[in-house]
Amino acid sequence: MKKYLLDTNICVHFLKGEFNLQSKIDKVGFENCFISELTIAELLFGVENSAESKREQNQQNVDNLKLSFGIRIIPINSCFELYAKEKARLRKEGTPIGEFDLIIGCTSVTNQMIMVTRNVKHLGKVENIEIENWIDES
Repeated sequence: MKKYLLDTNICVHFLKGEFNLQSKIDKVGFENCFISELTIAELLFGVENSAESKREQNQQNVDNLKLSFGIRIIPINSCFELYAKEKARLRKEGTPIGEFDLIIGCTSVTNQMIMVTRNVKHLGKVENIEIENWIDES
């Protein structure tokens, strides 16, 4: 059974009810979808960075997402060795990507999950990553 790691950008669009993501998650099975603990950190930053009038609702949305995913929030410590190798390789090639993107991508590879992201340009640089873009797919 395929397992999917949802990138932060997918979670943001999901929380906004955009791009029919609920039906795409339903199609693969919610139980087969996971998120990184770094995605939670990025979403919480978004809450803190949001307009005061939207902050409470955004916090509630993140809290609900955390409850929904529960044990399917993947810790990042299993990917540290791959992260170090990939960061060094990408730096030597002159094509580094953002730290959180790299860690989330390496989490996907380490846990043998399909990375679901709209950020194909950056995450596609991670070796052996399998990516699906549920937003811009044809």
